[in-house]
Amino acid sequence: MQDKLIIFDTTLRDGEQAPGIALSPDDKLVIAKQLAKLRVDVIEAGFAASSPGDFEAVSRIAREVQGPVIASLARTHPDDIERAADALEGAARKRVHVFISTSAIHMEQMLRMTPGEVLRSVTDSVTRASRRVDDVEFSPQDATRSDPDFVVEVCRAAVAAGATTINIPDTVGYAMPEDFVGLLTKVYDEVRQGNEDIIISTHCHNDLGLAVANSLSAIHAGARQIEGAINGIGERAGNTSTEEVIMAVSTRQDYFEVEIDADTTEIFETSRLVSSLTGYPIQYNKAVVGRNAFAHESGIHQHGVLRHRETYEIMDPEAIGHQSMIVLGKHSGRAAFSDALEKLGIQLEDQDFQRAFDRFKELADRKGEIGEEGLRAIVAEETGAESEEMTLVGIHFSGGSAETPVATVTLERDGEIIRVEAQGDGMVNAAFVAVQDAYGIAATLVDYRVSPLTSGADAMAKVAIILRAGTTTYSGHGVSTDVVEGSVRAMVSAMNKAAWGRNALEGGEAT
Repeated sequence: MQDKLIIFDTTLRDGEQAPGIALSPDDKLVIAKQLAKLRVDVIEAGFAASSPGDFEAVSRIAREVQGPVIASLARTHPDDIERAADALEGAARKRVHVFISTSAIHMEQMLRMTPGEVLRSVTDSVTRASRRVDDVEFSPQDATRSDPDFVVEVCRAAVAAGATTINIPDTVGYAMPEDFVGLLTKVYDEVRQGNEDIIISTHCHNDLGLAVANSLSAIHAGARQIEGAINGIGERAGNTSTEEVIMAVSTRQDYFEVEIDADTTEIFETSRLVSSLTGYPIQYNKAVVGRNAFAHESGIHQHGVLRHRETYEIMDPEAIGHQSMIVLGKHSGRAAFSDALEKLGIQLEDQDFQRAFDRFKELADRKGEIGEEGLRAIVAEETGAESEEMTLVGIHFSGGSAETPVATVTLERDGEIIRVEAQGDGMVNAAFVAVQDAYGIAATLVDYRVSPLTSGADAMAKVAIILRAGTTTYSGHGVSTDVVEGSVRAMVSAMNKAAWGRNALEGGEAT
């Protein structure tokens, strides 16, 4: 019988640490439920001690998501461990993931601790965690720049204190595959020592573009857990891509000889969901989930694929949940729209369906044809409307090229029309000022991205923004054939979240 490879997904913890990503507890819960459909083995739901929002997200996921082990990260601080265990209380299966740095530069410059103090901290913290949960993971941060003998010593102490998973992180993406295999082999031989209850794991970063290569190489050194994030998101250059590991092992069973439980048909939907909620676009040539991953433009390639798909495709697009391009136009009715959504695996309540259909018809009149990406963007934009404070009615600009633009933004809230006028440095800025005035919330635009969903002069575009109101960041998305209109829709989307957060605070609720 083949060994089982555990897929540990850290999209909601390490992935969210990528600059500009600010997921709400609701966003995290939606992603966690999709990760459960993907059947990853472990979901690292967050760092419970880092903020009230992360604690809430971990707690909700622990209570509401069934199937995977739910994990929370914790430093070796006693308060961190107790906070993590408290947040995980509602989970059927739970794990506290304890970490501390072991490299000389981290111990000296960041921790200001001696090796002896680090060793004692590991023993104390893992012991504490083991009293609260049965499943404890330990990670020596920056292991690949640490003294290998000290890594072994610390990991042995963690196992003696109750850890059952030992994770070796390449925290700064420093390792080469051969060196990483050497370290993993040493840990496997000298820490695991034949104890089949101890799982050796990896957590690799992509600073040198080797995260997936290092992770896959580690399997031959005895690693039986791989940690990654959907679309490879994460700090700096990102993490190991969860979906790439899953498909590499699935496609090359002859090479890896390990089993995985993941439902690969959920990969494509999971990737798109994470991209939509984080605002991080997927590069066109991204392995497995990129727009061009199964596209063929070369005549030779097209000829080969038409004769036999496997001439140029080593994976079946249907195996990851990819569908053929769906194109709808302005003459399509409800039945066609509903059928297209059904083929994408999207089910909407009546009110959400009506909003999405109305928006589709509006855009189709301008665009003519709307494909799969456009449909997904429309659904993502419109199905968040239930909790909206306001909706956009229209926008008008005045002032010529030599004059300061004036934006008039018309919004509706509970049947009341709100019209605000403002000047700005350019049309988008004028509209942003007007939207702020309408909500009475001062905000700063942190990130602004425009991504084409189709080609041509009448292309549809998706606008993703992140704004900061007070000390909190909020994301928003808008879709339109007009970039300015899409920008205003994204602003309204983000400001609705900011308004909800303000109201919750005034009502004494946690956000």
